[in-house]
Amino acid sequence: MLRAYGDGNLFGEPYGVGPVQVVWLHGWGRRAQDFDEAATRLAERGVASVALDLPGFGSSSPPVVAGGARQYAKLVAPALADLADGPVVLVGHSFGGRVATVIAADHPELVRSLLLTGVPLVRLAPSVTSPRAFRAIRWLHDRGMIDERRMEAARQKYGSADYRAASGVMRQVLVATVNESYEDELDRITVPVALVWGTNDREVPLEIARRSASLLHVPCTMTTLDGVGHLVPVDAVAALVNAVLEVLR
Repeated sequence: MLRAYGDGNLFGEPYGVGPVQVVWLHGWGRRAQDFDEAATRLAERGVASVALDLPGFGSSSPPVVAGGARQYAKLVAPALADLADGPVVLVGHSFGGRVATVIAADHPELVRSLLLTGVPLVRLAPSVTSPRAFRAIRWLHDRGMIDERRMEAARQKYGSADYRAASGVMRQVLVATVNESYEDELDRITVPVALVWGTNDREVPLEIARRSASLLHVPCTMTTLDGVGHLVPVDAVAALVNAVLEVLR
């Protein structure tokens, strides 16, 4: 049964009874339901948790102000303080892991440990430049020489799948997010970190996990999952549950 947390605009699914020990944050374009099986298995072991729908996904309303993961952390942190009596294990997948990393750096009092999977925390190479045709159309649009209809057609043609699917403030959120990198947050984290990564993750390669781990100054473990891709929460439930239990121990 969904419950409202924080200011009442952030919804999540509680699992189990007793004090909340784990909070799950999903990836871009996903929702809390990704963690349903993992959270259910933890509840059967006596571990209560909450899977949140991040703003703009699932049952949670889009944010009023556009911003990347750093802005989202400001929206989610009050919910953590609301739903748990003490620090929690914060599990973040992909975009949710970006948010979790910022929260752990800025609010260590809310986080017992951080577990990340498939999170694009650092860039391995310069961002890919937009196609020349798109840059030309955008240049003309910025000067009033092309209308919004043609500009949107170009966005749909040249943008990523996530970009094409997003609109309004969520498209602004996506643009802000993909331009963020989290070396500063990794440097400031003071809680233990566990990384769980699929070796076949093509969206966020394993090298990003290794590079991220090298920037930490806290105990960090890395578990690699052979043959698993980006969607660890739904494709490697048992491994994720075991990793959470290990962190709790």
